[in-house]
Amino acid sequence: MTNSSNKYILLVITAALISACSVTKKYERPTTLKTDQLYRDQSSTDSTTIADMPWNTVFKDEKLNALIQKGLDQNLNLKNAIENIVQARASLRQSKLAYYPSLQLDANVTHNKQSQAGLNFPAGININTLTTTYKLGVSTSWEIDVWGKLSSSKRAALATYLASDAAKQAVQTQLIADIANNYFLLLAYDKQLEITEKTLKSRIENVETIKALKEGAIVTGAAVVQSEANQHAAEVLIPDLKQNIRETENAINILLGQAPGPIDRGVLGTQIIPEKIAIGMPAQLLNNRPDVRQAEFNFRVAFESTNLAKTYFYPSLTLTASTGFSNLELNDFFSRSIFYSIIGGLTQPLFNNGLNKMRLTTAQSQQLQSYNNFQQSLLVAGQEVSNALYSYEMAVEKEDSRAKQIAALEKAVDFTQELLEYSSSTNYTDVLTSQQNLLAAQLSGVADNLQKLQAVINLYRALGGGWR
Repeated sequence: MTNSSNKYILLVITAALISACSVTKKYERPTTLKTDQLYRDQSSTDSTTIADMPWNTVFKDEKLNALIQKGLDQNLNLKNAIENIVQARASLRQSKLAYYPSLQLDANVTHNKQSQAGLNFPAGININTLTTTYKLGVSTSWEIDVWGKLSSSKRAALATYLASDAAKQAVQTQLIADIANNYFLLLAYDKQLEITEKTLKSRIENVETIKALKEGAIVTGAAVVQSEANQHAAEVLIPDLKQNIRETENAINILLGQAPGPIDRGVLGTQIIPEKIAIGMPAQLLNNRPDVRQAEFNFRVAFESTNLAKTYFYPSLTLTASTGFSNLELNDFFSRSIFYSIIGGLTQPLFNNGLNKMRLTTAQSQQLQSYNNFQQSLLVAGQEVSNALYSYEMAVEKEDSRAKQIAALEKAVDFTQELLEYSSSTNYTDVLTSQQNLLAAQLSGVADNLQKLQAVINLYRALGGGWR
């Protein structure tokens, strides 16, 4: 290159470096994000949160923890999420390599045949010449990252990688919650089945008692029929409960990435949950919730895409160089055939049918959409925390009343049965009503306990626990 060309390129590089900061911007978390009052009716300033607890300390049931660990090892959705990380990591490596020059090796042999018919040879004589050229060369090309195009691409690839990692963490937290929720649901069905089978046994005995009372003319035949109907009312609950148990076991096996089969489990009454339910502050969701972090990384990808779109309005500077050997003979190929060249290229877009403007407009619109998705993920997270916390509070509120209701109904059943057997001051309808109410209250009590356990699980996931 001439001295004037060198000065021109140097001038362009210097001017570009001075003004490059105005082309692309550095990412900063938007200050317009709304994180206040995400938790309804909660205004805690304590940063302590159960989300910081490892999942195997939140759950005390060793059989549940074994299932969760198996799910983390075998769940197919989680495995796919890990493969997404592998793919994103490969793209990140590729974006880093863009900073380095490319290198190509070129080796070829060219045969060139040229006719000499038009030269001064005797009439009718046509002489052809055959030329063979041997060439071996190396060429390289390097685009100088003047305007931050390569840097923006690398930062976008990094954000994509981090987003895929956060997505994997979100899958993991949801997996842990799904296994735990289904596990406690299974225990609840077990308990309801136990209560129903015990009730059925009692009602079968009650039928025999009513038949004996009829023989003693204390009750009528209608009471016998009603007692038998009451027995069958309990019987029909059992097949549905068994079906629910089977389907819940199968659902857990799918989460574990294995074929349907029985699930080794404990019992509902021995389950222990954290005594203190700490939720921390809403702003902590930005770091604790994997899906919120994923939404921010996606926003960063869109932010860098806008940066990249801006760089297309500015010239690109490329340096290319080549060297090697070229000769007509192989004998002295490496001694008398060296060639080299160095070229600096400057490409300035002038008119391309509005492509650059379209690219920038699209990128800016997509960036706004990503920001809206980011904010939406925060709002949804706040909603889930609020719902789970309130569900837990309502389950706790029902505990005392439900226990008193069941105790009162148990006494009612005993009293009405005694009155029926030893006096005529009551009728069998009172006995039926008290028995039916007792079974319904007992089954509801199990549901209340399940609500409390699942509320803690859902709150733990909603706060961002389970991925650490």
